[in-house]
Order: sequence, then structure tokens, then C-alpha cells
Amino acid sequence: MTIPVQITFRHMESSPAVETRVRELTDHLGTFSDRIQSCRIVVDSPHRHHHQGKVFNVKVQLSLPGGDVVVDMERPDRDGHEDVYVVLRDAFDAARRQLQQRMSALRGEPSLREKPVV
Repeated sequence: MTIPVQITFRHMESSPAVETRVRELTDHLGTFSDRIQSCRIVVDSPHRHHHQGKVFNVKVQLSLPGGDVVVDMERPDRDGHEDVYVVLRDAFDAARRQLQQRMSALRGEPSLREKPVV
């Protein structure tokens, strides 16, 4: 199933390479749930006077029945956020974890925090 993807670039030029990577990562999320109705991605490079390089923020919003999964990677002080591909990886990893937790909850499985320690 192909997930409809909307990609928005703010404060930067659009990039076919980044768009391709976003679509790959979104398709991978589809392997964890067939309930994803759409995916909105915002890639932002806000201007920061006190920072020497470009800083990237990524927001991932997955629309699902019963509520959205939203990840907002806006931590410019974090290492690696000067590389848009690292920020994309981190944002989609967080979205995957949230999606897996949501799917486990829908199946009635206890979360990792609720499982007894043996």
C-alpha cells in the first residue's frame, strides 16, 4: 500500500534527494501498519544567528484512525542536526516507535514498560 505523502520545505529550497528519502522512510513505516491514511512531513531550516551551520528541524505527522502520531524534531542543540538525513532518520525512528506502540495497544498487548521483569 502506498501512503499519500505531503512534503513541505520551509526556509530552504526543495530537494529531490530529500523527497526521495522521505518517501523511502514513509514506505518503510507502512510495513508496521496498514492503517496509515496519510503522512505530512515538514523539513525546516530556520535562520539562527548564533549557529555557524544550517540546522534542520523535521516534523512527521501520520494520520491514523483514532488519532495521529506526531514527531517534532526541533532540538538544534543536539548533535547531528546539521545533517538533514540524520534528522530525518531520527524523526522517522521516533515515529516508528510511536506507531509500534499504537499498534501494540490496539492489539491489546502490554507495552514494554508494563511487562513483568523475569
